[in-house]
Amino acid sequence: MQIYIDENIPYGIDFFKGFGDVITFSGRDVTAEQIKSADVLLVRSITQVNESLLKLNQQIKFVGTATIGTDHIDLEYLDKRGIKFSSAPGCNKISVAEYVLSALLILSEKQQFNLTEKTVAIVGAGNTGSAVYKVLTAMGVACKLYDPPLRNSGDPRQFCDFSDVLAADIITLHVPKTLQGEFKTYHLFNHDVLSQLSPEQVLINASRGEVVDNAALLILATQAKTPTLVLDVWENEPDINKALLPFVELATPHIAGYSLDGKVRGTEMLYHSLCKLLSKTPSLSSHDFIDSANIQEILLNDDLTLDLVKPLVHLIYDVRRDDALFRKKVHETNGFDQMRKNYIERRELSTLTLNFSAKMDHTLSAIDWQQLGFTLSNKMKDNK
Repeated sequence: MQIYIDENIPYGIDFFKGFGDVITFSGRDVTAEQIKSADVLLVRSITQVNESLLKLNQQIKFVGTATIGTDHIDLEYLDKRGIKFSSAPGCNKISVAEYVLSALLILSEKQQFNLTEKTVAIVGAGNTGSAVYKVLTAMGVACKLYDPPLRNSGDPRQFCDFSDVLAADIITLHVPKTLQGEFKTYHLFNHDVLSQLSPEQVLINASRGEVVDNAALLILATQAKTPTLVLDVWENEPDINKALLPFVELATPHIAGYSLDGKVRGTEMLYHSLCKLLSKTPSLSSHDFIDSANIQEILLNDDLTLDLVKPLVHLIYDVRRDDALFRKKVHETNGFDQMRKNYIERRELSTLTLNFSAKMDHTLSAIDWQQLGFTLSNKMKDNK
């Protein structure tokens, strides 16, 4: 088999070399001519998979994307040609949730507010939005979910109205890009919606850039009429509107889901999908390739309080690192994509084990540290 795989899919060669020849390509620049002999095509979100890309290929059997989103895939065209498809739903949900947590801890310190006294509206309650909800509620933060399609589908969770979203202290977006239909998300936050928000609020977009009208956002930003902004995604990536940058408190190049753990999870999910298609028993897992984290364990001798959350979270991931690097690199040629391609390794909170002294009464902690994402020592679990 000829397996063509985006060069930025981690451990792609390791996972798929047992199926045949693995050929890597640049996801942003791949052409129909390059992949005309592919039996399997594995991409990330920057590659548009459609008739234009596959028109020269007559034998392709499987297309996979190592991402949760599928708006870059022409699913109707694949179905028409009988090409099997798989994505990696939920692979990076933990990574995105920890990005949001890291950002909010930074803002709470800088703006001197108590995060547990704020109301957070989570727009989109799928895999990623649910992960954000889990992390924030672990600390006692009041969260509201907004997701009309899920509410209409009979999802038993309690959902809020859009007016509640606009009234929340913090709004964080985790929806797919949908261009049409009753619940389209394209420019969901248009000029009219954005103009109803105040500088006292926070708006985070870690979903798709087109969910927020960037042109309208810039107009309002120049008038000092926007919330505090945290943007990981932008319209027209990688050719973003750099004029927005000075008005964004934390700016990153679509890397919220870029933890090593999340990316490898996506690769492994595609590996399992291809094994299923070929009736092959999976024999590999991410544990065969991924290294242990540099910091694996910490001993704590004091009571668990909210004050400990920030240093422990930022020990694993501090979004200010990516913000600073992005502002430096974005003005370079292909800076947006180069930072993503050469992204500095980042791990998830679960790679850090918290060990506690026997004298501590963990039942008094108001924070669910395990739900927050950390791994707890056996001693901690025995005492809970």
